[in-house]
Amino acid sequence: MTTRSAPVTGERRQLINVAYRMLGSLADAEDAVQEAYARWYAMPADRREAVVSPGAWLTTVVSRVCLNHLRSARARREHYVGQWLPEPLADPAERTAARTPGIASDPADLITLDESVGMAFLVVLDSMSPAQRVAFVLHDVFRYPFPEVAGIVGRTPAACRRLASTARRAIRTAQETAATSTAQDAVVVRDLKRAWETNDVDALIRLLDPEVTAVGDGGVVRTLEHPLRGSEPIARGLLRFGPRQSGQKLLERTVNGRPGLVGCQDGTVVTVYSFGVSDHRVRHLWAMRNPEKLRSWATAPAA
Repeated sequence: MTTRSAPVTGERRQLINVAYRMLGSLADAEDAVQEAYARWYAMPADRREAVVSPGAWLTTVVSRVCLNHLRSARARREHYVGQWLPEPLADPAERTAARTPGIASDPADLITLDESVGMAFLVVLDSMSPAQRVAFVLHDVFRYPFPEVAGIVGRTPAACRRLASTARRAIRTAQETAATSTAQDAVVVRDLKRAWETNDVDALIRLLDPEVTAVGDGGVVRTLEHPLRGSEPIARGLLRFGPRQSGQKLLERTVNGRPGLVGCQDGTVVTVYSFGVSDHRVRHLWAMRNPEKLRSWATAPAA
């Protein structure tokens, strides 16, 4: 029988989901959740018994840990290679098919794939202030009432309502430029893969929006130092580091719930590509090469 002093294991899934959306990093989300559980079990048994809702208590602690992490993240990224991007997530079914027998599951398996983990969504979240991000995720994604959000963020309910409203407008603006179906995205990504593999620069340019942007996240490995803009320079840049030149094999895979690509070399995933598609063209290209963010993709799935 489960008691209030022993939160059910199922709480961990909810906590990982909250923390990943706040931080955009599985490793950091896992650390935040571990910290919350450590604080829970460090409390005397009588104090744990007095907690009416262990799940709510743990969510509050996780959220505060995430808030502190976000406040210090900018300084930690000063020497980062490329632009910091959220950690990419694979589709659970694809991960299961690729996993080596006997290897334990990953925190990524606990993430529920919905629009709130789309790469475009998370990139917009990352542009917000820490308080905006936490208030928006708690209220708009997980439906926490503003009085509870206020206790976590350290603002008044009215201030939290304003924070969430500002964040909501930013998300709405981003979604208006990316209102395509998964099936439409898949066609565009497949065509781009074909053009890339055959070094067809004209086809690549046609598939890229004239104002397309490309962002690379290397962390500790080589990638774009600054965002690149424009269909022609990005198309030619893709060909310079394309499958034929690099020896990578491109595979179509689901990335954060949307069609994407993975670049594999010697059986290992070395790059994960995510795309923002609008009006049948790629408007945003995000390339994640940071090995720390590709740990859950380490083994290349079968073609």
